[in-house]
Amino acid sequence: MVNTRKRFAAMRQAAAARYDAQPARAVNVIAPGRDGKHALVDEELNQRLAEYEKRVRARFSAIEPVLRQISAMQHAEDFVWRAQEFARERLGYELPGKLLENAWITGLDMGALNAACIFRSFAQSVELAGQDQAPWRERIALSAEFLLSCGYHTVDISPCADGRLQGLLSFILRMVPGENVMVKAYAGALFDVEGDVADWTQRELDRLTGGIPGGETANYLKIAVYHYSASEPGHQGCAAHGSNDQRAVEAALARLGELRAAIENTFGRGAAPDILLIGVNTDLDTIRVHLPDANGEVNPYRFVDTVELYQATLGMDAQAARAHIAQAVARTERADGWAQGEGEMSAGMRALVLKLLEANLSQIEFVIRHHDGRYAVLGHDEAFICAGEAPSYVHLRNKYYYAHLDTVEEGAADMDVGINIFTGLNVRRGLAIPVLVHYHYSSRVPGGRERAVARCRRVKAAIESRYADLFGSGLLHCQMAVSDRYGSERCAFVDDQDDGAGH
Repeated sequence: MVNTRKRFAAMRQAAAARYDAQPARAVNVIAPGRDGKHALVDEELNQRLAEYEKRVRARFSAIEPVLRQISAMQHAEDFVWRAQEFARERLGYELPGKLLENAWITGLDMGALNAACIFRSFAQSVELAGQDQAPWRERIALSAEFLLSCGYHTVDISPCADGRLQGLLSFILRMVPGENVMVKAYAGALFDVEGDVADWTQRELDRLTGGIPGGETANYLKIAVYHYSASEPGHQGCAAHGSNDQRAVEAALARLGELRAAIENTFGRGAAPDILLIGVNTDLDTIRVHLPDANGEVNPYRFVDTVELYQATLGMDAQAARAHIAQAVARTERADGWAQGEGEMSAGMRALVLKLLEANLSQIEFVIRHHDGRYAVLGHDEAFICAGEAPSYVHLRNKYYYAHLDTVEEGAADMDVGINIFTGLNVRRGLAIPVLVHYHYSSRVPGGRERAVARCRRVKAAIESRYADLFGSGLLHCQMAVSDRYGSERCAFVDDQDDGAGH
């Protein structure tokens, strides 16, 4: 990025005013007196996503009522049998027998049971992901074929690890998850530049050896996604940046610039991938798309916001609405002053940007119709902590808090934030903090699974040691799991006796 840091330093005060110029409370954006049916909104897709959301959330919302009922029957003579029958009927799986068998002596460990149910419900959602997601996957327009038509064989997305962005692909961006779309979340969208260079190199090798169909002349696209809260900008923004929206933008943009520089310095001028910067207002799931210029450079002040597009095009027919969006993009590209760039973005990038903006209008209306215009919980409401590498099989807002860990020492800050969040969500109610330690492996690499299991064990032991008071008092429960990047094993639980060799 050319003089990015200097530009921010010079304009910091004025920029803060622009980024914070949001309403004190986000409201339903449908104008009074209108029926609210936008011509570009895919109502059928919204309904399918709503059914998916309801189905997956029901697996978790059923846990507490079921455990309350089981707690009430724990002194019955045939308690274990009755409890298992009730769990199978209401949850679809059995409870760990060892937690039930001695209930008549020590009483039920409800914290351990709750954690076990959360892990099992998540594994159930992973197992059923194919059938759960099939109805909406087949209807989403931003498919692998569309992305390739825009000139991109791979789209690598790094959102913030905040749980509110876990529905980024299928809900907010309406992009089909697949092998061509990589999602790696990091706190504050501060992705690992060296790791991304390695990912880019591998995909380029796949492309050059014919491993990516149609990718002979296509490019690699890196997207960074920051987030902010329009309702409570000082409290519900990105915790990694102190809820300072400007810092979130600056940090994500700096990482994109570092990635381009790293690849060009290593492989030569012109080798760098295209980049895109997107902001998400997590209150409403609206987006800001920052437009690259002809050189691929991104100016943080040159963006188009779907809130404005939705309001402006409501009531137009589809053709007029699309024309308005295209005109808004063109005007933004020609902006001068702080938002000025050098020329227009490429045709492929423009096609992608226009489709992203249009697709997000459906998500705006999804939030309006299925969440009363704004999410009821603006902050954290996750069910568990995922430590290690995120399993990307369940696409739903606030399902888990994610802490990217290579080692606990490196990821200590993220884990501490997660433990603090769940101290409020769980510990204050006497419930244990569930932590899923998850890593991927490649079945193409001999010994890969065994090493992934060993890594799980090391990280689990380190977490239990770091939070020894919680672990010792039964308020921290870890479950290990591994997934094969190229095979069918997904989020397979690992116990302490697993040698890593089995599937």
